[in-house]
Amino acid sequence: MVLRIGYVREHFCSPLLQFEAEDKGSTFTLVECPSGTGQLISRLTKDEIDIAIALTDPLIAGIAKGSEAYKLVGSYVTSPLRWAVITGHKPSAYNQISDLQGSTIGISRNGSGSQTMAYVMALQQDWPTSELKFQVNNDIRGLINSVNDGTTSAFMWEWFTTKPFADAGECRFIGQVPTPWPSWLIAAHPTRGEPAAVRTFLNNLSRHVRAFASTEARAGPSVKFVMDTFGYPETDVKEWLDAVEYPEDCSTIPWNVITDTLGVLQQAGVVAPSEGAIKRDQFVNLDVVTLV
Repeated sequence: MVLRIGYVREHFCSPLLQFEAEDKGSTFTLVECPSGTGQLISRLTKDEIDIAIALTDPLIAGIAKGSEAYKLVGSYVTSPLRWAVITGHKPSAYNQISDLQGSTIGISRNGSGSQTMAYVMALQQDWPTSELKFQVNNDIRGLINSVNDGTTSAFMWEWFTTKPFADAGECRFIGQVPTPWPSWLIAAHPTRGEPAAVRTFLNNLSRHVRAFASTEARAGPSVKFVMDTFGYPETDVKEWLDAVEYPEDCSTIPWNVITDTLGVLQQAGVVAPSEGAIKRDQFVNLDVVTLV
C-alpha cells in the first residue's frame, strides 16, 4: 500500500523531503498540513492521512483525552522545540511575556501545539490556566494578521519558521518558551497502516534522518538543502542545525517521554490527571514501535 504521510512543510521536515525525492511516490505520498498538528490530527480522524509527523504535546494530549484515531509509532525530533512568543509589529502594551496575562492569545486550531504551549507558558508565569482566552486563526498568516489588527495580543510559533516575518517587520518577538519535552513524534492510524508497511517507512526515514543529521552533512550539505528549500539565511540555518537533534532510530520512543509530557500537561491543566497506571497500549502501537 502507498501510505499517506501528513506533515508540516518546515525545515524540520528536510530529511522527509529528501526521502520523498528518492521514493518518488512508490511507497508513500506527502499531504501538506500548513495549519500544524491540529490539522494533522483532524486529517487522521477523517481518513485523509495514515501517518502524521507532528508535535509531541498535542499528540499525547489527544490520546489522553480519549482519541482513538491514532497511536504513537515513532520519534522524529528529539531536541526541544523553540517557541517564539510573537506580537504585532507596531508599538503596543505587549513588550514581554508578562504583559500578556488576561489577553486573548491566537492559536491555529483547538488542540494544536500553539494552544498547548500557551498553557505551558501560563504555567511558567504562574497564571491561572483556567482563565486563558483563545482565538482560532488557522495558520501563520491568520495569526500574524490577528496580532496586527488587535484581535489577539500574541501567538506562539516555532522560532525559525516565524523569524523571516519578524525580519521583514511584520511582527515582533517578545520572548521564547522551549518545550520541556522532545518536540516531534510520529503517529499512525491503528488499522489503516499495516504494521509492516509502517515499520518499513520508519526504517527508511531513519536512514535519511541519520544522513541529514550527520556531522559531515551539518557542515555543508544540510545547510545548503535548508537554504535552497526554505530560503532561510545561512546564519539561521546553522544556528538551528547546531541545536536540533534527530533519533538514530525513528521506530523507538522512550517511555518516559510520554509519561513526563503527560505530567506537565496535567500540571498545566491541558489534560485531566490519570486514573491509575498509564496503559502503554493506549498510547503506542506495540506492533510497530520499540519502547526504550
